[in-house]
Amino acid sequence: MSSAALRRPALTSSFGPYLVAGAVFLFLGAFLIIPVLKVIQVAFQDPATGSLTLVNFQDFFASTLFRQSFFNSLYVASMSVVFASAVALPLAYLTTRFNFSGSVVIQTLAFVPLIMPPFIGAVAMQLLFGSNGSLNLLLRNHFGVTLPIMEGLNGVIFVQSLHYFPFILINLSASLRNIDRSMEEAAQMLGSSGLRLFRRIVFPLAMPGYIAGASLVFVKVFDDLGTPLLLNVNTMLAPQAYLRISSVGISDPMGYVISCILILFSIFAMWVSFLGMRGKDYSTTQKGGGGLAKRDLRPYEAALCYLVVLSILAIVLAPHLGLLLLSFGTIWSFSVLPDGYTLAHYETALTSAWGFIQNTLLYAGLAGLIDIILGTAIAYVVMRTGVIGRKWLDYIAMAALAVPGVVLGIGYLRVFYSVEMPGSGQPLATWWGIIVIALAVRRLPYALRSCTAALQQISPSLEEASENLGASKFATVRRIVIPLMAGGLVAGFVTSFATAAVELSATIMLVASERDAPLAYGLYLFMQSAAGRGPGAALGIIAVIIVGLATYFSHRLIDNARRSRTDVANNGGGH
Repeated sequence: MSSAALRRPALTSSFGPYLVAGAVFLFLGAFLIIPVLKVIQVAFQDPATGSLTLVNFQDFFASTLFRQSFFNSLYVASMSVVFASAVALPLAYLTTRFNFSGSVVIQTLAFVPLIMPPFIGAVAMQLLFGSNGSLNLLLRNHFGVTLPIMEGLNGVIFVQSLHYFPFILINLSASLRNIDRSMEEAAQMLGSSGLRLFRRIVFPLAMPGYIAGASLVFVKVFDDLGTPLLLNVNTMLAPQAYLRISSVGISDPMGYVISCILILFSIFAMWVSFLGMRGKDYSTTQKGGGGLAKRDLRPYEAALCYLVVLSILAIVLAPHLGLLLLSFGTIWSFSVLPDGYTLAHYETALTSAWGFIQNTLLYAGLAGLIDIILGTAIAYVVMRTGVIGRKWLDYIAMAALAVPGVVLGIGYLRVFYSVEMPGSGQPLATWWGIIVIALAVRRLPYALRSCTAALQQISPSLEEASENLGASKFATVRRIVIPLMAGGLVAGFVTSFATAAVELSATIMLVASERDAPLAYGLYLFMQSAAGRGPGAALGIIAVIIVGLATYFSHRLIDNARRSRTDVANNGGGH
């Protein structure tokens, strides 16, 4: 009988894994399942009698404002997918199809928008592309025309498309690299080439990656709160949910109805993404067929290719350039560029906003720590034990991806506002720790995937050897498993930290006082007034630097861990 077979009964009979699984389930139940179920319950509850009813949904669709908000959100999310595709498709195809210098740099620069939350650059985009922005001032002065790029819903679509298109780029590029090259060669032998080859053969084979990326763009745009608020576009679902709860109160049923609709569309988009990632309907006869056959470019083709790519990158990186100019500019109004430049905005940001930065480092740090603890526990229970129902821990934790931040914030207000903190008498929903928990729940899926990947690369035989030498299960995990998972744990922590540091949707609902506000909330406050936009832009640049450094170190840690595992495998293979 194998050692694995001997080990399984001991694990399943032990109470330790069940205690760990129970503790994790209690946490997820209290801070994810119950708040979301409470939101759904209130949406279907009669405010007067408390009985189940559909009247709230009838009232929602009977209201002109809410119907308009619903269709506006669908329109913005759908058009953002269209424009994000228009940006991502050329970049993905050109960098995977042709040999030209700088393709790696181009792909790297194309991922930069994900570092900065879209709401941070929204004001900068107004200054560059608004009705009195740099571009329209030049067009008006030289040609007598203006472009309504940032007007109303157009502005939301433009900002969101430029921010979220890397989701399509990442997934589509991966699919293009995995296409069976023989399929393309067979089509070329039959006379297909150029656009026809791409339309009939290449793109359909890459469809799973495209659908996965497009679905992510749709759900991210549909749920986003900060960008519409900063662009003063309130006739969308997420802003309406926030405004109803913050103005009318947590007893208003419309905020909960909107939350249900947000959850429904998030689940639908994630389901479509899952189907796209499976890609069963587009599979080829070979696995790892080498990708598209790359070819060298003729001089005029290279010039045209660079012109297209550089034009796209100029638009994509415009929010970062605009934010940088705004952070240094003295006055920037009705002019192509700021009137002058100063460092005073950074001084203001580092003095008056230092509390926001400290809170962010504390909140995001604690959230990342909670995430790697929970992620490690869930990964170990699922992969190394026989706990009954252990897969549900993974499903529930990953379900946080389908819960918009504004929905989670509303659920926390509803559940925890009536619960008093021990010793203070204040509602638990006003405690800063609730913000930390909300950030941890929102980012848990990212840390969980890192922890799962790290644990998958550790052989169970190492744990068996430790236990055979007399070590307890807890000692084995502490002294063998956790150290070997260190690279993945740090990467998971950094990912959770970086993304939690700029989270607005959940935190804007839960900040009870400015003293407890994190960086994203501070950015939102600064950007509300013209006088605060300079310091707000400086604060935004600081946020980008924090997230960028965290992302950089995360990639370095992952690469070092991968290199170490390769060295160990090579050395082991030599013996």
